[in-house]
Amino acid sequence: MEIGNWKNLQYFDISQNMMSGKIPATLGGCVTLEFLYMTRNSFEGPIPSSLETLRGNFLLNVSYQSLLKATDGFSSANLIGEGSFGSVFKGILHDHGALLVAVKVINLSHHGASKSFLAECEALRNIRHRNLVKVLTACSGVDYQDRDFKALVYEFMVNGNLDEWLHSTPRTNEASKEQRNLSVIQRMNIVIDVANALEYLHHDCETAILHCDLKPSNVLLDDEMTARVGDFGLARFLLKQTQDGSTNQSSSIGVRGTMGYVAPSENLKFLIY
Repeated sequence: MEIGNWKNLQYFDISQNMMSGKIPATLGGCVTLEFLYMTRNSFEGPIPSSLETLRGNFLLNVSYQSLLKATDGFSSANLIGEGSFGSVFKGILHDHGALLVAVKVINLSHHGASKSFLAECEALRNIRHRNLVKVLTACSGVDYQDRDFKALVYEFMVNGNLDEWLHSTPRTNEASKEQRNLSVIQRMNIVIDVANALEYLHHDCETAILHCDLKPSNVLLDDEMTARVGDFGLARFLLKQTQDGSTNQSSSIGVRGTMGYVAPSENLKFLIY
């Protein structure tokens, strides 16, 4: 089937696949296409003229006002998580086809929060993997009180985080209260998903990335229970070895780990047993 026949295609992500050849002209027939990701491949030729407007807008264009509206004023009813450097809210971007998102608002009064925001932007800028939470865009500006405002916008993960599934606490949703349980197969699949994400970060990125804060609350689960590693605010980047054979240098942001942090091997052991 020609790709141009995919009339309802909105997101097309084939980045990081080492593919080659000419960009298909039929791609221009995807009239509903909004986001095109083709980085880290070896394609040749021009982007179809009908898609030229996408070239400078591979990420969503959002503002403080649009995020305020999407989260109903960052209301507590939409609060879905809190971390060391910010709070995460569920939101709906009506200007982008009622897109369901998770908005991480950085608490800039917290020491190191700005550096954490920059670290996460740097880590997420060029990485794409099915087991990593996908960042849709970042917002850096001011709020209505002329105070600095920074936020990251992610895909919304409908099944929450792994920590909520590992601990036997009732889940409240719009329809009912229910206990979350993971089968042995689901646990094994999550272990494999997390391991795949770490292998990619450590070995397949141009600059190796160490997450440095891997724990159940930073492992998100999508609608198919596929695990996605998120929260790269404490990520560490390992530079390549120098020609003179000296040891690898690294650039780091902030303090490594958070309260309650457990090494990945212990997390995975607990997940299985």
